[in-house]
Amino acid sequence: MEKQLHLNLLSSKPSIPGALQSGSKMRMGPGRKRDFSPLPWSQYFETMEDVEVENGNGKDTFRIYSCGSQGPVLLLLHGGGHSALSWAVFTTAICSRIICRVVAVDLRGHGDTKVKNSEDLSAETLAKDVGKVVEALYGENPPPVLMIGHSMGGAIAVHTAAANHVPSLLGLCVIDVVEGTAMDALNSMQNFLRSRPRTFKSVESAVEWSVKSGQIRNVESARVSMMGQVKRCEEPLGSPSIPKGISEGIIEEEEEDEDEEGCDESNHRRKKDDDQEVKKESLFTWRIELAKTERFWDGWFRGLSSLFLSCPVPKLLLLAGVDRLDKDLTIGQMQGKFQMQVLPQCGHAVHEDAPDKVAEALSIFMVRHKFTEWKDDFQCVFPVC
Repeated sequence: MEKQLHLNLLSSKPSIPGALQSGSKMRMGPGRKRDFSPLPWSQYFETMEDVEVENGNGKDTFRIYSCGSQGPVLLLLHGGGHSALSWAVFTTAICSRIICRVVAVDLRGHGDTKVKNSEDLSAETLAKDVGKVVEALYGENPPPVLMIGHSMGGAIAVHTAAANHVPSLLGLCVIDVVEGTAMDALNSMQNFLRSRPRTFKSVESAVEWSVKSGQIRNVESARVSMMGQVKRCEEPLGSPSIPKGISEGIIEEEEEDEDEEGCDESNHRRKKDDDQEVKKESLFTWRIELAKTERFWDGWFRGLSSLFLSCPVPKLLLLAGVDRLDKDLTIGQMQGKFQMQVLPQCGHAVHEDAPDKVAEALSIFMVRHKFTEWKDDFQCVFPVC
């Protein structure tokens, strides 16, 4: 597997040997079956609200999830195809460590955000959206803000900071996105997206696929995060708009094959009844067709390293592997222009795979820069304390 795809701009390519592809059967293997049922947002965030912003032709509505009431604001921007819910488990981890407020946003075209033009996902438009959301939340005197973005969201955080759309910006944290690696991966992205299932028979099936494919390695995070990635199909199963091979071929199957020689008539009858029952259900599909966003990919990432280095605020770069650094960032890191930390044994969704480690790194970064303080009941074991 190419290393470039391990850090792709949208989702991590399956990294488990023999990982399941579209149409594969999913089997749990020996032992107790794992729980892939969805978890509610309210288990991790305190509030959910829709924020209206002016767009020139009316109003757009952005879904945000929040936690905390004191300290600097951690403005969280998710990756392409994901949603604010990808930050759920991380939010619990960071809020238990330091005094802060968390605001996680569903970006344009993602999650439950509703905008007049959901197809405009240019870096310029997304960056302006972020500034408008902050202004709508806090008016002309916003509190100190530290922007944190993953993958596409990391690129948008850099563009937002560079354009000074958030004037109260304290610092910037970018998670697992580097210009050189991202640009190299663009040619392979369409093949990766085509390899994903187009539909799932349930949210549980989507969660299971995300874990077994390696997209999200943390089961708890997948159980809340996938709720923001998939939606119920508008067309019923068997509709002409859903090809038969897709609607039947990628539904999770936990049974052993029953078409072998010697399979008795009762098994065939039961399988037929099960198939008919499944067809009565609604399928779930991706909330956003990422393949259609290709025209924006270059704009998200080209020139990102120089933009990142030019931002005058303290910067933190968190990576899943040291091989991510391109030439500009390597030089900048040697010159001390930003702080970097590598979190091994993580996939591309670093903040979902290892939320405690990301929360730890960010907490130390913020305390060292005197942006905030440790919570009184948090037992810090690091030298910075």
